[in-house]
Amino acid sequence: MSKLNDRQKPIFLSFVFALLGLTTSLNSSAQTPTYPTKPIKLIAPVAAGGGLDNIARAVAEKLSRSLGQTVVVENMGGGGGAIASQATAKAPADGYMLMIAYVGTHGTNPAVRRLPYDAIKDFTPIGMIGATPNVLVINSELPIKNFKEFVDYAKKNPAKLSYGSAGPGTLTHLGMEQLKLAAGIYMVHIPYRGVGPAYTDLLAGQTQAMFPTLFAALPYINTNRVRGLAVTGAKRSSAAPNIPTFKELGLNGFDGQQWYGLVGPANLPPAIVTKLNAELNKVLALPDFSEKMTSEAMTLMPMTPPQFANYIKEDIARWAKVAKDRNIEIE
Repeated sequence: MSKLNDRQKPIFLSFVFALLGLTTSLNSSAQTPTYPTKPIKLIAPVAAGGGLDNIARAVAEKLSRSLGQTVVVENMGGGGGAIASQATAKAPADGYMLMIAYVGTHGTNPAVRRLPYDAIKDFTPIGMIGATPNVLVINSELPIKNFKEFVDYAKKNPAKLSYGSAGPGTLTHLGMEQLKLAAGIYMVHIPYRGVGPAYTDLLAGQTQAMFPTLFAALPYINTNRVRGLAVTGAKRSSAAPNIPTFKELGLNGFDGQQWYGLVGPANLPPAIVTKLNAELNKVLALPDFSEKMTSEAMTLMPMTPPQFANYIKEDIARWAKVAKDRNIEIE
């Protein structure tokens, strides 16, 4: 091989360095496994059974198939979701521990309680799943047929109406307080330990009104045991098309809903967030998944991570305003 002259040496060296760089890059790529390489834990911040748990398991099943790794649901109830949220916030930011966030963990609770986690700073929003509206329902024995009659009756009988909630600071509480303020009416709040006992007394006539999710209320509405007067959200629900929205009835700002989304610990790598968001949105587009969620009165709401992050901030601000206006603070 002939010796290189002075003009050829720089060109040859540049070629060698480029080749070494390519080799290093290929080796690095070969050594970097593609996420995920092991099972993912998906935290449901409630006890087993019920709407949120069902959603978590439906999402986990579909993500398992699309990601090629098992997604295992772990129920972690307690503290209104605070225990699960704190555990998720403290988990390694590697994408192997995620959580189904909902209006309680990342909406109403941060607005009214001092929590062991920061709903914004301690989490990485991945994507929205969807939401089911809340509905104003009344005991069917009341002489009221529509929302206008309800407001008129409440104003004429300020001491006769009470409403039940699933507990102080819950959406069933704050939603009704928002309504009282907007409509200029008075009702006594009767808090219960969960929505089940609240329903029992509503059906028995011990309380007269309630503000539950439409999904939970549908069996009672469809059997005429309660009467649905208005739903939250931008448009009527296909599950109850005869019930008007608050917006139709002249009340704006009643778009708060029981929503669900996917989050992870703060500082998840952008590549993992992007992949999980894309796979989640693929799940939402599946016809069988969409049909299942529609049967539970849920509207699917695919979002980008920034859109979901903004949604969470706006929801906390919404309920913080209601709490401030009604002087609600839960220890």
